[in-house]
Amino acid sequence: MTLKSLLRRVIAALGIPLLLGSVPAEARTPKIAHPALWEVTDPDTTIYLFGTIHLLPDDLQWRTPKLDDAMASSQELVVETIVDEKNPTKLMSAMASLGLAKGLPPIMARVPAAQRPALAAAIKKSGVPEMAYNGMKTWMAAFLLLGDQFKALGLSGGAEKVLKTSFTGEGKTIGELETNVEQLSFFDRLPESAQLALLEGAIEDQKATNTEFSGMLDAWARGDVKGIAQTFDRELSDSPALQQELIKQRNANWSKWIEQRMAEPGTIMIAVGAGHLAGHYSVLELLKRDGYRVRRLQ
Repeated sequence: MTLKSLLRRVIAALGIPLLLGSVPAEARTPKIAHPALWEVTDPDTTIYLFGTIHLLPDDLQWRTPKLDDAMASSQELVVETIVDEKNPTKLMSAMASLGLAKGLPPIMARVPAAQRPALAAAIKKSGVPEMAYNGMKTWMAAFLLLGDQFKALGLSGGAEKVLKTSFTGEGKTIGELETNVEQLSFFDRLPESAQLALLEGAIEDQKATNTEFSGMLDAWARGDVKGIAQTFDRELSDSPALQQELIKQRNANWSKWIEQRMAEPGTIMIAVGAGHLAGHYSVLELLKRDGYRVRRLQ
């Protein structure tokens, strides 16, 4: 897998949800999914851990009785970061504070000449003037263009959006593990070579994106945690800086947060990208190493 393909997977299964709005799903046979669900318990605390994909087709049926029971018994939902799709001012402000800068090379000059026609076409399709892209860091430009690419696949907000709507409708609390700025800063700190790979992935042929996303979605729908782990462990092992920045450090932070929360009574649900709950450095493995009992429910 190329770095640009890997980073597209990161956006869908690890990174911040893109603001896609509501878009019609492509014609496909409706599927029923059984994504993985775990619980961590002690005598007075239960924490459900649900691995999500941040972008999903609207016609995928992934709510199950076990998941619904876990949601019903939870007093709070905790997600990676809170994004208000109806009022994205907070997210866009965070993105602008990190992603805009003066003195950057023109966006066209950042890619090889052979890729400039595709970049120009993608920019035109986005409806945002090329001059505006010139003032964006490469990762921010890539984010905007990736949003258009995922829209073309018939993808909108993922599982978190549905979970947040359900919990909010019942008057339950929504919490976050990272602020918008904290999460975007992981991409802002990527070396320019990685940011360029992300941009190149955003303008690549749509078929490549469709193929790799379909494979990831199928693994998630089957609850194939080993398959998800093999993808990220294998590919990120070739990019130790990305592995440390996007997985290891964040998983360590989150596992410590969970351990502190276990000291309080009650029941909550934590929903984070499925890639964080798979593999040798997953949140689950870190909890197990610290002596916590982790049980898979689904």
